[in-house]
Amino acid sequence: MKEVSFDEAETYEPDEGWRRVSMAGSDAFAFEWFEKPPGHSSPMHDHENEQVCLCLEGELTVVTEDDEVTLGQYDSVWLESWEGHRVENTGTERAVGLDVFAPGRSFDFWTDRE
Repeated sequence: MKEVSFDEAETYEPDEGWRRVSMAGSDAFAFEWFEKPPGHSSPMHDHENEQVCLCLEGELTVVTEDDEVTLGQYDSVWLESWEGHRVENTGTERAVGLDVFAPGRSFDFWTDRE
């Protein structure tokens, strides 16, 4: 067993108000808790990992090249490997979510980008 305390977990803040926290995971899967301020959007991107995005608080809109869905509290969406997408807080309050990636990944995905 490996415990990961939220307050001591690896944290990455790509933009002001956009914070990601690496939770328990492995090479097979990874959990990342995140928060986004109103109006914030990640850039359009893709990755080898399948992804499930679960909205815990607020409102998140997930946009792909072919579709768009707005998630409310406890709604989720699954993204295929290499499916281009972005996630935006389209609400007026802070949004909180949980991303699950398979296979697992580290924050290098964001920090090693050009």
